[in-house]
Amino acid sequence: MSAIKLAVELLENIHRIMELGQPIPREILTLGAQITDANGAIFDAAHNFAGCIPGIHEVLRRQGLLEGIWCLNPNETLSPGQRDEIDRVYASYPHLNDDEFVSEHLDAWLEGKFF
Repeated sequence: MSAIKLAVELLENIHRIMELGQPIPREILTLGAQITDANGAIFDAAHNFAGCIPGIHEVLRRQGLLEGIWCLNPNETLSPGQRDEIDRVYASYPHLNDDEFVSEHLDAWLEGKFF
């Protein structure tokens, strides 16, 4: 399942829980913490978001959507330890990435074919 589909289903589930006035299940709270951890690594919260754009570029590079993590400002790079943090969240939360979905469609997208 792609992370996009997961996000939509999660949001629908949360809306349903809120409408019914039910307590938030532990699994959703855990998933929220995992998403926060992954976002912290990718967007470089530990370094005041200094590596935010290179972090996003690193994820896109891993998916084959970019050839590198270059930025307009050549001094804008991953922060120290950021790549290791991205590796960690990738390994810890494989269910949060949409790499499989991207891989399935990458060739078509690169040829300009969209759904």
